[in-house]
Amino acid sequence: MPYPSQRSFLAPLLLATSLLAGCGMLATTPPPDTRPSPPSYDPVAAIRAAGEREKSVIDVNPLRDPGISALQDAARRDEQVGKYADAAATLDQALRLNPDSPDLLQERAEVAVHLKDFSVAEKLAHKSWSLGPRLGPLCARNWQTVVEMRLQARDANGAATARKWVTQCHKAGVPRY
Repeated sequence: MPYPSQRSFLAPLLLATSLLAGCGMLATTPPPDTRPSPPSYDPVAAIRAAGEREKSVIDVNPLRDPGISALQDAARRDEQVGKYADAAATLDQALRLNPDSPDLLQERAEVAVHLKDFSVAEKLAHKSWSLGPRLGPLCARNWQTVVEMRLQARDANGAATARKWVTQCHKAGVPRY
């Protein structure tokens, strides 16, 4: 028969062991994933697709300064590898040389979307449209940018209005038989 002091020591030891075993079981369960899921679509891809889909009879491509073209190419390379801040800085440099270039403004708007700077993106797209040809692929990209920014702002009416403007960028050609 065990002594009374051994019995009083055995009960707390068993209790402590069972509590620690219970904690160990909880610690082995992985924590739930609380990260937000990635968006179901890429807004920049949607913007560029709108420009590619636009087969208007009008497609204005301005003559470009070689120095600005080099900056645009560098910005595209940075964007392709995910260096969006570097791409933005390069396009900002190009815009200092040619501040009223509609295509540069639109490219900078698209990089702003990558940077989640939605108000700047929409502002740049509007400025690009106001300075640009207001028809053709660039126009479609301008207004699709507004559509995407309105969707980000959860403004369904604004997005619907902008979608109508996307369709107005099309200028049909003369039928030739």
